[in-house]
Amino acid sequence: MPDLDSLLDIRTRRPAAIAAAASSRRRPAGLFGPHGKMMIIAADHPARGALRAGDDPLAMANRVDLLERLRTALARPGVNGVLGTPDILEDLLLLGALDDKVVIGSMNRGGLAGTSFEIDDRFTAYDAGSIAAAGYEGGKMLLRIDPTDPGTVATLEACGNAVGALAARRKMAMVEPFISHRVDGRVRNELTAEAMIRAVTVAAGLGTTSAYTWLKVPVVDDMERVMAATTLPALILGGEGEAAYAAWRKALDLPTVQGLVIGRSLLYPARGSVSDAVDRAVGLL
Repeated sequence: MPDLDSLLDIRTRRPAAIAAAASSRRRPAGLFGPHGKMMIIAADHPARGALRAGDDPLAMANRVDLLERLRTALARPGVNGVLGTPDILEDLLLLGALDDKVVIGSMNRGGLAGTSFEIDDRFTAYDAGSIAAAGYEGGKMLLRIDPTDPGTVATLEACGNAVGALAARRKMAMVEPFISHRVDGRVRNELTAEAMIRAVTVAAGLGTTSAYTWLKVPVVDDMERVMAATTLPALILGGEGEAAYAAWRKALDLPTVQGLVIGRSLLYPARGSVSDAVDRAVGLL
């Protein structure tokens, strides 16, 4: 298990050690792993108040347990990166778990799950400057487009600015777009080919250049049509259960799909260990 006493000692008495650890981190040789794809472990859910995994609404609430699961996943062959918010990435830095890994900082965490302001997803975590200063490889942003919520336009503008700011520093801008609606007061993403085509085309046009823009998209029916809507590289996200592996395998055959960004279904598998779940996902690559 992670040494909680050591983490607390650094955070209370030597906080400058975090920047030092980022500066001394061994950078990856490139974005891709030995399989020629990206295999990213996602762990930015808690900062949005989304702690559920499977049937447990507070599965991700124990930080030491989450860190141990992340260290296990990152140590598996073929896993070449991680996506997280500053608190999680800095713990992993101090634990020495980010050497040679592609590190993607999560940027907009203001749209907290279940709130009235969820669509107005403000940038409250990393910005382009802090990502570059830490030596990370890119930044990720969530873009939920709700045709009936005025908060969408502020999020669109902020994402466009972030894409341009990351590109100016030659850092990946990973955009995760959805068409979203409120159903019984809760935000739900529309997971149809038509909705994802619209979301992808909006996301691809954000910013002053698309040179460093990647897309993070779910698997939906008619995935071929969705990926035909853009020439930008894409990574596949999420999914749960046995069906997810079959969906990932099929999507990885599409030419623009360059890998996987998977979180809870690998860190908290319904059956078996974290290592088993991660190895199986890597095997698809």
